[in-house]
Formats: sequence, C-alpha cells, structure tokens
Amino acid sequence: MAQTRHPHHTRGYVEGNTVRKLEPDKVPVRREQAPEKVRKKADYRVKRNQEKALQMDLPFVIVLTVASICTLYLCVNYLQVQSSIAARIHNIEQYEKELEVLKAENDALETSINTYVDLDYVYRVATEELGMVHADKDQVIMYNKTESEYVRQYDDIPKH
Repeated sequence: MAQTRHPHHTRGYVEGNTVRKLEPDKVPVRREQAPEKVRKKADYRVKRNQEKALQMDLPFVIVLTVASICTLYLCVNYLQVQSSIAARIHNIEQYEKELEVLKAENDALETSINTYVDLDYVYRVATEELGMVHADKDQVIMYNKTESEYVRQYDDIPKH
C-alpha cells in the first residue's frame, strides 16, 4: 500500500488508497527547557558581572578617587566663583545707589547756587558802586592761539 502525497497538502493529512491517517507531527522541543537554559546562562552572566564589579582592582580605584577629587574641587571652585560674582554684583549695586545720591546732591547744590547768585544784583553793584562799564564791540579782540591749548596770563596778545 503505497501512499502518495497530494500536491495540495493541507492540515497534516496524507492521501492515498487507504484510510486517511493523520501525519505524525514533529516532536516539539519543549519550550520550557530552552528559556530555562537561557535563564541559567543569564543568571550566570549577571552573577559573574556582579563578582567582577565587586573585585575592583587598585588602578581603577585610584582613577575613580582622582576623578572624584577633581569633581569635588571643580564644584567647590564653581561655588566660590558664583559667590564672588554675586558679591561683586551687590557692590556694584551699592556704588550705583551711592552715585545716584551724589548726583542728586550735586544737582541740588547747583540749583541752590544758581538761585543764590542774582545776576542783576551783580550787574548793579559792578556798574553803580564799582564804576565798571560794558565793553564796546571795538574793545573786544578775538584771536586764535595755536601753540597750546590754554592761555597764560602774562603772554603777549598778538596785534592785528
């Protein structure tokens, strides 16, 4: 009794001249065993990595210590710089307030000086009591002095 396979094989059945029988399926590999082996390997790797982590060698500890000290130094230095900047900003604000007060006092003094001096009184005293007269246009001589930026009291006035 020969069994032939139908070209359109479906659902594990074999067709032939005898009664149909189910084709025996392949024996499945137990899926529970495979993950268990993988789990054991993973557990072994994790355990080995934990043991390696616990066994830090001396150079690693030295490098880690130096890095920690450098980081701590940089943090402390950063905090000191921030504190210094904050203190300087505070001082600048104090100086700005002081400058504003001095400017206000200066403006007030200038205003009091300007209101204290009465120019009409000065003119009246100069003309009436001291006998001074206003200069005419022909009495005023303008000249340019190019040698220096200021005029000396005893220099000769150039003639036109």
